[in-house]
Amino acid sequence: MKAKYIIGALIIVVFVVWGTSAFLTTTVQYVPIEQAAVASRTVQVMGKIDFDKVKYDTDKSCLEFAIYDAEAATPQAAQSHLQVVYYGVVPGNFDQATSVVLKGKSGADGTFIAEQMLVKCPSKYQGEGGEYQDMKKHDEAVGASTGA
Repeated sequence: MKAKYIIGALIIVVFVVWGTSAFLTTTVQYVPIEQAAVASRTVQVMGKIDFDKVKYDTDKSCLEFAIYDAEAATPQAAQSHLQVVYYGVVPGNFDQATSVVLKGKSGADGTFIAEQMLVKCPSKYQGEGGEYQDMKKHDEAVGASTGA
């Protein structure tokens, strides 16, 4: 009778350990640019696009560009840069983007090989008149119309 409980508990422990390790290997960490340059496993990194270093090879569908710190105002003011290679279709709003989120890992020469690219476009967050949407103003307007 006790053997059945011990075997059952052992099976449960094995599945919990297996599930936890599978979950941890599939998660992708967000890292700063400095860590993305040396990442041996798949990571996510965010940065602003340096449009002076954008090259696109249509024959190979290869987009090469550089990103820099998201907090820096200009590429020259940034403390860290990352050279990126992305194979695939360039997103339609890439040239309007201010920053990108890349998922990939570092290559042998330190270039970041992006597997996926998410483009952040500022026009998505603008109102019809060109002004940025402000939730505080929205809440005030809604509150004003309901009398709250």
